[in-house]
Amino acid sequence: MPSAGTTPLRPETLQALPKVVLHDHLDGALRPRTLVELARETGYRDLPTNDPDALAAWFRRPESRGSLREFLKGFVHTIGVMQTPEAIERVAYEHLEDCAKEGIVYVESRFAPCFLTQRGLTLGDATRAALRGFQRASGDFRIGFGAILCGLRDRADTLETAELAVDLRDQGVVGFDLAGEEAGFPPKRHLEAFQFVQRANFSNTIHAGEAFGLESIWQALQYCGAHRIGHGIRLADDIAVADGRIVKLGRLAQYVLDKRVPLEVCLTSNLVTGAVPSLERHPFPLFFRAHFRVTLNPDDRLMCDTTMTKELDLAVRTYGLTFDDVEKLTINAMKSAFIPYDERCRYIFDVLKPGFTRLRNGGRSEGGAGLPATPSRSLGGAGR
Repeated sequence: MPSAGTTPLRPETLQALPKVVLHDHLDGALRPRTLVELARETGYRDLPTNDPDALAAWFRRPESRGSLREFLKGFVHTIGVMQTPEAIERVAYEHLEDCAKEGIVYVESRFAPCFLTQRGLTLGDATRAALRGFQRASGDFRIGFGAILCGLRDRADTLETAELAVDLRDQGVVGFDLAGEEAGFPPKRHLEAFQFVQRANFSNTIHAGEAFGLESIWQALQYCGAHRIGHGIRLADDIAVADGRIVKLGRLAQYVLDKRVPLEVCLTSNLVTGAVPSLERHPFPLFFRAHFRVTLNPDDRLMCDTTMTKELDLAVRTYGLTFDDVEKLTINAMKSAFIPYDERCRYIFDVLKPGFTRLRNGGRSEGGAGLPATPSRSLGGAGR
């Protein structure tokens, strides 16, 4: 996979590169200390421990690795403290601050508003609180953002969430997502929500092919019209490989390749939840070599102990990615973002390419601060 004439990337170089993230869960990105402080402020008493370091270790406990059920238990606590407007706004603000500190210039952060209504907030109250945090952080740290609202496969209110996402499209919401347990909850059960999104000329992505097979991906695309696929690693089941080389693509894999459907790949998350047995057996390099529109993403930073920089470093060390490969993945992500075409172009040509060129030539950048000015229309959703 390495390109000729290039050398492996060091972590400090990856940290300095401008980066783009498409799949990042807000309720999976809390700082442990913030969790402890918000639990005290909001009266949440169910944390396993009030020591931030011990709490971080609890989220990464061995029994949660390889078990999606154990992994998901952590969200009970992060959601538990995100039940007031102030708490939600703080979490959203800190999420973008953390992203900016590692050189991310644009991030799409997703969350399910229905999880944030346990103490009386409406879906709109919860979403607007998150948007306030995103907007403040966007201005303070010069980072672009888009919010994605998640409906849940096992709930009946996905249409309401889709309607809210469209209603807030001018305040920074850029897309609608379907998340939750795949097995037994097919995407086509939520056709009304996706048909509404389609009629509104709005964007959507669907978690599919993470813990369930090709049928989930096929329904997401052909029933629900997904513009991107969250994870999508089971697409490898539709690819015949011999001696490490692709010998045949099935019809679904060929469709995804031909239509340039973006795959939001999350390496560490897939390993932690048991979606793949090892990084060496992850289909990411297979997809990348075959020129699928793949992107890399953190998914759940707290539970997976990861960042975008760590995900890229993992790919560099495991699969031999080069500087040019990382640039290609970053451009892939920006091409696939749910913001208008002209904004994507400005990021690519005014932010990403100059940033990569500077680092390729030996220059340095301290996070986002050394990058060209972020396109103004992408800050806080302004102008959308």
